[in-house]
Amino acid sequence: MKTDLTKILSIGGQPGLYLYLTSSNGGVVVESLTDKQRKWMGPSARMTALSDISVYTQTEDELSLQEILTRMKDHLKGGPAPNPRSKDTNMPAFFEAVISEYDRERFYTSHMKKVLEWYNVLQEADALEFEEPETEASDAAAEAEVAAAEAEEAASDTEEQK
Repeated sequence: MKTDLTKILSIGGQPGLYLYLTSSNGGVVVESLTDKQRKWMGPSARMTALSDISVYTQTEDELSLQEILTRMKDHLKGGPAPNPRSKDTNMPAFFEAVISEYDRERFYTSHMKKVLEWYNVLQEADALEFEEPETEASDAAAEAEVAAAEAEEAASDTEEQK
């Protein structure tokens, strides 16, 4: 089964990656990719879909995280990435070999560490086969659906308060 990175979330203050399951009572229900435990996250949780993350390059274009993870998988032949917490790991040299065009001034070591950790979580979950990104037209349609659902929720919340 292919992984949809729009449903894989990084949550601020929480270790690991989470799979978006559904929205519920003003928040969302997510499932940890490592231990499969489900959690409810409130609206104040800082959640970022991996599909929204990209890395600065030396050209004007940015490189999507999906492309980086695919290149890492090819480079590592599907195996695990170096441990980002190990003192022996030379992260800049590793990323130089994988994505030589990354911007050395704006792609910090802390970012490299997160990418390596995310790769290892996805690799352990056997989730490194990705769905193709959707076109801009379907993204706009999805955003319109989300906006309509949020407007409907706000209207029902207003009626409940009366």
